[in-house]
Amino acid sequence: MLNATTTKPLSAQGRRLRAELLNLLREQGLLIADDYLLAQRTYAKEEIREIHALSRNDRLLQERPFVLKWLPRLSKYLASGTDVKPALIDPFPVVVDGDDEMAALFRLATMWWSIPVSRGFGRRFRVVVFDKSNGKLLGLLGMTDPVFNLRARDLWIDWDVREREERLTYVMDAFVLGAVPPYNRLLGAKFVALLAASDFTRAVFRKRYRTSRSIIRKRKSDGRLALVTATSALGPSSIYNRLAFEGVDVFRAVGLTEGFGHFHLANGTYEGLRDYLAVLGENEVERNRFGNGPNYKIRVVRKALERLNLPGDLLRHGIRRTVYVAPLAENSAAFLRGDNERLRCYERPFENVVDFWRKRWMLPRASRDSSYLNFDRESWNTITGI
Repeated sequence: MLNATTTKPLSAQGRRLRAELLNLLREQGLLIADDYLLAQRTYAKEEIREIHALSRNDRLLQERPFVLKWLPRLSKYLASGTDVKPALIDPFPVVVDGDDEMAALFRLATMWWSIPVSRGFGRRFRVVVFDKSNGKLLGLLGMTDPVFNLRARDLWIDWDVREREERLTYVMDAFVLGAVPPYNRLLGAKFVALLAASDFTRAVFRKRYRTSRSIIRKRKSDGRLALVTATSALGPSSIYNRLAFEGVDVFRAVGLTEGFGHFHLANGTYEGLRDYLAVLGENEVERNRFGNGPNYKIRVVRKALERLNLPGDLLRHGIRRTVYVAPLAENSAAFLRGDNERLRCYERPFENVVDFWRKRWMLPRASRDSSYLNFDRESWNTITGI
């Protein structure tokens, strides 16, 4: 329990905001204990989807004007199952770079995911993958700066703080990775995962960042990418599991996240907390939102919770993601520790990756499962909220 002697009386605005916050958490199916912390328990996949549903619906509501504007214009890129001929599928990646239509397509397609995705931060690039045989969208890959603290990753590398500060610039995180229907039913997401760890991605990274500096740590990059990370919101992922190329596991599960964050503060709750701090004159609101500490939002929410006489650890929702690492070289961990100065990169040419995916994953799936044919692109209208 919170110590009553340390709490301060709340204003009418504070009492209202506090009640709305607690009701929101209960509405999402989260259990609040007597000490105002979230009860820690194990969640099934469907329960996790239900907890995220409020955030997803909130996102769709905010994005509705964008969707109504762009969905009719972008529908030409969305496939029905009958548009897809497995024997002819020919993945073709396009980097989103100054093309408004491709940027809109990437943004629109992320709304299909049942778990809302972030938009990335810092260094970032996005890739839309098409099927060259019909011009339809197959999948998405979004790469962004990694979070500074990720215990499972850091233990796998065996980093100390100084090494991490020096060499985190050689790591990127796949914040969006997957296939859209009907290609998801043909294991298109496994192709996108292979693409994330391929020569293609290393080349895009090198071209973009070989002369740049990271925003937070001001570290200069030489364009080498040693490691890609990814997290699975629903536990062990069929996308990454058993995904090997030329006898080497591409992604490896290395642990779980801490189950800490602010995704469960949906329906404008974060904005309400930030505005409440502003009314109270808290300096935290005025501090730079990027490049001034590891996570501006978490700092703001924690401070606001304290001012509402709630524990900052209310951010500990307990929904832990599985952490995957994809070493892009034989010696990625040693390089990231500073033990080696040269990377011995795996060779994963794009054409070889495509050929491997088609023979190992896609064509066998198509031969035994024709459910992809049942998908109608009109199903995309569900993201309009109508």
